[in-house]
Amino acid sequence: MKAVVVGAGIAGLVAARQLGLAGWDVELLEKSAGPRPDGYMMDFFGPGFDAAERIGLLPRLAEVAYQVDALEYVDLTGRPTARLDYRQFARLAGGKVLSLLRPDMERAALAALDDVVSGRVRVRYDTPVSQVRADGDGVRVAVHGSPQEWFAADVLIGADGIHSTIRSQVFGGNQDYLRPLGMRAAAYIVTEPRLHARFRNRFVLTDSIDRIAGFYSLRGDKVAAFMVYRDTQGTKGHPGAENARQRLRREFAGLGDEMDRLLELCPEDPYDDVVGQTVMPCWQNDRIVLLGDACGAVSLLAGQGGSLAIAGAALLGDLLGPLASPAEISSALTAFERRWRPVVEVAQAAGRRTASSFLPSNPAQLLLRRWIIRASNLPGIDRIVSRRIVGRTAK
Repeated sequence: MKAVVVGAGIAGLVAARQLGLAGWDVELLEKSAGPRPDGYMMDFFGPGFDAAERIGLLPRLAEVAYQVDALEYVDLTGRPTARLDYRQFARLAGGKVLSLLRPDMERAALAALDDVVSGRVRVRYDTPVSQVRADGDGVRVAVHGSPQEWFAADVLIGADGIHSTIRSQVFGGNQDYLRPLGMRAAAYIVTEPRLHARFRNRFVLTDSIDRIAGFYSLRGDKVAAFMVYRDTQGTKGHPGAENARQRLRREFAGLGDEMDRLLELCPEDPYDDVVGQTVMPCWQNDRIVLLGDACGAVSLLAGQGGSLAIAGAALLGDLLGPLASPAEISSALTAFERRWRPVVEVAQAAGRRTASSFLPSNPAQLLLRRWIIRASNLPGIDRIVSRRIVGRTAK
């Protein structure tokens, strides 16, 4: 049995690995020149943690995890205004929580392809898809080039993100499925020893209106910057002629000396994209299925993107891996959507609820957030808040 997986992000890599372990031959096509270097820190727990443990991926993820003791909000002078204890969160999750940088998760999933028999999974970077054809004999995928190269397979898995090419080619109306939540998110990594020492083992967030920036220390004197701000133009990933660095420097100027220093170091082309969800009436079509953000992006506000990517890919591997005939693929893809869609929809609902309060729009809302965070540290209330976070998509 043969598969083509488009998109070498977390979901695509895990799906390719699971099919390779099951004896499939897999072509993994990725348009980028290599693994994405930038991304934000994620709390990894819930269904993805359990799936990673079951399929043997957890040790690789644990190797690249970070220790986080607290989340701390600071004002323009750097003075703390509110603080959350991450250790309580981890205890209530039974220790099943990892703090992971998205690029590290991707590299861990890429390294896990070593578990597959050599030659079963072939990863091809800098290979953008140009055309998809499906018929009764299977699926054929063409990639850009001269001459054009075609890959034939029994199944096509589109795991190519929120702006999916496969979704556009197969299901049409690509932008109609993208539901912006009124924000944009940006992230990049720089080397800055002084700030690295300042942020050690903490998430530091600006206590600000209509925008928020987060900082945390990485290995080797590196610092990760993460920013969310209002998408005033209401775009679906196309904010206009202004480049990302110019836009971030304009949006986040004046949030303190540390933010100003990180803006000075901002690379020319940082990650910067719409915060949104993918909502579709159907994820699969005979021998073609969408996976991860391509069909069910929950947004970073749901806090479960990486977890759901791994859990969904593991489930798809469970259903496709044992198949002995291409004739069984369509029913397996239908079963995948039937079982996985309810989990994604719960996480999407949580993301939409969070969107309404994530960025305070006035001083009163800012003060309310401070009071809620401070109250969450009180005995009893801390357990309620942490359990809500841990349990929101764990079932």
